[in-house]
Amino acid sequence: MTTTTRTVPPTRATGTAHTRLEGRDKVTGAARYAAEIPFAGLAHGWLVLSTIARGRIRSVESDPVLAMPGVLAVLHHGNAPRLNGDYTGAFGAPDPILQVLQHDRVPHAGWPVALVVAETSEQAREAAEALVVRYDQEPHDVAFSGGRPEVRTPAGSPASPTETEKGDLERELAASAVVVDAEYTTPEEHHSPLEPHAAMARWDSGRLEVIDSNQGSRFVAEELAKLFSLDPASVRVRSEHVGGAFGAKATRPHVVLAAMAATVLHRPVRVVLTRRQMFSVVGYRSPTVQRIRLGADPDGRLRAFDHEAECVTSTVHEFVERSAQFGRVMYDADAHHTVDRVVPLDVPTPSWMRAPGKAPGSFALESALDELAEKCGMDPIALRVRNEPDVGPLSGLPFSSRKVLACFEEGAERFGWADRDPRPGTRRDGRWLLGTGTAAATFPSGAVPSTAAVTAEPDGTFTVRITAADVGTGARTALTLITADALEVEPARIHMKIADSDFGPAMIAGGSMGTRSWAWAITAAVDELKEQLALGAEIPPDGITARADTGAAIGALAQKERHSYGAQFAEVAVDVTSGEVRVRRMLGVFAAGRIINPLTARSQFIGGMIWGLSMALHEEAVRDPASGGHVGADLAGYHFAANADVPLIEADWVDDPDEDDPVGIKGIGEIGIVGAAAAVANAVWHATGVRHRNLPIRPDRVLRAGTGE
Repeated sequence: MTTTTRTVPPTRATGTAHTRLEGRDKVTGAARYAAEIPFAGLAHGWLVLSTIARGRIRSVESDPVLAMPGVLAVLHHGNAPRLNGDYTGAFGAPDPILQVLQHDRVPHAGWPVALVVAETSEQAREAAEALVVRYDQEPHDVAFSGGRPEVRTPAGSPASPTETEKGDLERELAASAVVVDAEYTTPEEHHSPLEPHAAMARWDSGRLEVIDSNQGSRFVAEELAKLFSLDPASVRVRSEHVGGAFGAKATRPHVVLAAMAATVLHRPVRVVLTRRQMFSVVGYRSPTVQRIRLGADPDGRLRAFDHEAECVTSTVHEFVERSAQFGRVMYDADAHHTVDRVVPLDVPTPSWMRAPGKAPGSFALESALDELAEKCGMDPIALRVRNEPDVGPLSGLPFSSRKVLACFEEGAERFGWADRDPRPGTRRDGRWLLGTGTAAATFPSGAVPSTAAVTAEPDGTFTVRITAADVGTGARTALTLITADALEVEPARIHMKIADSDFGPAMIAGGSMGTRSWAWAITAAVDELKEQLALGAEIPPDGITARADTGAAIGALAQKERHSYGAQFAEVAVDVTSGEVRVRRMLGVFAAGRIINPLTARSQFIGGMIWGLSMALHEEAVRDPASGGHVGADLAGYHFAANADVPLIEADWVDDPDEDDPVGIKGIGEIGIVGAAAAVANAVWHATGVRHRNLPIRPDRVLRAGTGE
């Protein structure tokens, strides 16, 4: 049989709503996650975390625990296998966080100090809780604030400089008719995906096989190979179903410990984190202190733009929450300065979290723009129109496309912005003060070289193999639709196989670059396959396979400013008696490339907006300065938006295909949260006449600040 007589579908698969291919399996329980797949002889590991915030381990009293029922091993720094600490990590340098059980240092509360392995998870947990670890404790410091003497400016890179500067900032500020100089803060925030981190490791025919919940199986496999000094071909990592990630599910200590225990015991070992353990082991969004200084002419044209941000990093591994980057492509000025600085403390290392840098940075800058509009007596949207750049404000590069004003125009009409009374505190509904606010959004649109293989099967179907990851975004479905259109067949004829490191290098599910990068590789492989099929040869039993690598194509892209954009709108009600803030409606309009599946795309946008609402009003992790640990490290103590907090939320988009992308994709995973918290905060000001520069906007803060009554 040949496939030269293919049936062309009557309409394109992309651009129309499709339910997720794996949706039925997920709601019926047929889809199995990393902690659910059975293995013969499976043992269970349980982490033991440090109870001090700084010091050294004096002793691990493992003998009594080893005598407990079912206990197989207690791994700690004194007996754990040695890892390779001198290697090039996935992001260019070794990650000390992964050097678990290699030394007696304790750099923060919640640092892994032992792994107890037993026949059952219950036995492992009981033994782990009974394990006595003695420490030599040292003074610690976990208190973050702006302007500390330890603050430093970390090294950047040409692609992502830590500091940028143009013009004479102080001169332009002095010459400005209107100036905003304000400080904004955001708290520590946590990912808390529905599925906790979990990994199973075993040796099978000389290969280390890992089932893990992650955002990129190939990256995890390469990291494990380097850590354990293995041939990369001898490590296989799979992650078919992932119940949420948001940046947290890169290579984490639990997968290293599972592999370590499997090596010691010569049997499969699974390690699953508890919700409480996730608060200290898998990363979080750093708190920030951000100072914004804006200087403008009376008509609102910016003369001076200054965004200085400080965040936390650990003493173990430097991570920078690049909040000051947000405005680098959004607004131009005669003088332009941005810088991100870090304060090292005895805390876990922060990490990537949905829209890193852009989420907290947009809150500060878009709030400051609202304050500038108020001082200039201008509508907030008109102020943004006045300061719309023609080219990249710092790079001078052309924009691949830039439709942020189209988003504001569409959103303003749909939200009823023209009927808004600009005066704060003028609308009321009983005891509720009402207000509306808006903010801009942007997020980079990139692509990373990836590989893919597409096979024409003898039965007329096609199999795609790519190390993509579907972390709940619907990527598996979107890639199926893209493949179907490229091959001009029905989606039912596509078999999409993902999340297996054996399929070759590919971008992780992160940075809103996953689907864009994977689709590019798949369409390139399809083009190659079409050329082979055009020859008309019979398809052999094992099919005809074409492979593609997009490295050269992506490397040849012209230099441009490539970004998605959006406009966020929110209406809030503020209770003058209790200080409670309720969001009544939200609207987001986005210019984010070609939309592949409107059903799952809208879900992604709305999910981000809900998180922005939660960021504005609820989320705040609090550290106990005495212990260095969290107060309420669980989903009862860490508040986030629940169903009752979520109002009518609408998300839509304007047409914005990327002409340089073979499918027109830009990426949508993160832009939904950007600007959402600022829109809510600006709406609270409009309702009350009181500006809130510190998140979250809790009822006690509203009452202390007053409601303009």
